[in-house]
Order: sequence, then C-alpha cells, then structure tokens
Amino acid sequence: MCTLTHFAHPQTLHPAVLQHPERVTHIPGPPKFQVILAGNAFFHIKEISTGHVRGFRGDHNEACALARSLESRT
Repeated sequence: MCTLTHFAHPQTLHPAVLQHPERVTHIPGPPKFQVILAGNAFFHIKEISTGHVRGFRGDHNEACALARSLESRT
C-alpha cells in the first residue's frame, strides 16, 4: 500500500542541477494550427497566424491528427 509520504514534502534541488543541459526540457510554443467546427461533422484546420484553412476532415480525431502532423512539419 502506498501512503504517498514521499509527496508530503517538496524536494529542493541544487541550482546547478536545475541548470544542467541534460535536464532542460523543450518547452513548446503556442499552437500554430486550430481545429474548428465548420459544419455538421466537418472540421477545418486553420493556421492561426494567417487565418488560412490548411486542411479539412470529416472526423474530429482525424482533424486533430492532421493538425498535429502540420505542426510537426513547421
């Protein structure tokens, strides 16, 4: 049985550990694409910076997958 006692007190790390390059994680920026409902079960993938529609899908999950794909290309 876990009592979660190791979460009861915050851990403090030495500042040198926090600055170590191997510990630096990539912080993603704001999203570049947005999935927008454009009709009955129809979704546009809009580029936020320009407002242009870059794709469309009839399924929300597929539209999100396309948005992630476009995001990874840029």
